[in-house]
Amino acid sequence: MFDEFKNAFQRYNNGHVQLIIVNVAIFVALGILFVAAKISNTQPIFQIVYDQFTLPSTLLDFFSKPWTLITYSFAHYYNYEFGSVGILHILINMLVFYWFGKLFVEYLGSDKLVAVYILGGLSGGILYLLLYNTIPFFMEQPSILVGASASVFAVVVAAATLLPDYTFFLLFIGPVRIKYIAAFYVVVSFLGSVGSNAGGEIAHLGGAFIGFVYIKQLQAGVNWGSWITLTIDFVKDLFKPKPKVKVTYRKDEEKKSKQAPPKTKGASNVSQAELDAILDKISAGGYESLTKDEKEKLFNASKK
Repeated sequence: MFDEFKNAFQRYNNGHVQLIIVNVAIFVALGILFVAAKISNTQPIFQIVYDQFTLPSTLLDFFSKPWTLITYSFAHYYNYEFGSVGILHILINMLVFYWFGKLFVEYLGSDKLVAVYILGGLSGGILYLLLYNTIPFFMEQPSILVGASASVFAVVVAAATLLPDYTFFLLFIGPVRIKYIAAFYVVVSFLGSVGSNAGGEIAHLGGAFIGFVYIKQLQAGVNWGSWITLTIDFVKDLFKPKPKVKVTYRKDEEKKSKQAPPKTKGASNVSQAELDAILDKISAGGYESLTKDEKEKLFNASKK
């Protein structure tokens, strides 16, 4: 299993699978800690770790852990108090992401997929913070944000903007163009932005917005995610093994270059006439008809 995961990160244009593995790995790691904390009744330990992956709605809490603007989009729902785990939360997110991410990678590659995923998470988180700190309706109900949905929405809308008439065959429904699938998700999120999961639905809309803008800008020749690609490449280069430096001496190289190549014994003693005679003898009686001396001359001549 670990070999397969390792190969997944070495395979070309496999960003959608790599991001799924990262999401699942974080979910499993938090799940192990969740179960251990429940059994040992050590809720504070789990909560401290889990809080590093959840984006708070208040600016004061956010400024104390600004990295959560990125980490929240790589984790999924856990509720210690009720002992509930967001299996469906991560399952639906990763299934939708796989279908649309695979299509995205096929046309634009893994680097741009990762860029859209991160941009979607950032855009969704920023819109969430903006509304929850400016609009009284949302300020009255502080919450936390966790899950890859905003990033997934960014990929879904980006793919639908790039290839609006591409068709998916949905179970029990049949062929549906992906622009209608994306539009359905956006409308549902907009209607749910005043419901029980208002924060999540707002983040969805933020992700969808950046997915649309990213493709439109890319079609205009501007890559909004280039800085993400450059940053990731820079970090990767830090962990790449450095090639060993081979030390050579110029004087030794000059001496070697000045030295004439060694002459093969007997090579210069074979004239063209002798060589022609040997080749005629081979044609007439085969290689075995040659004498030992003739074989040696032929061998030496072949080294010229």
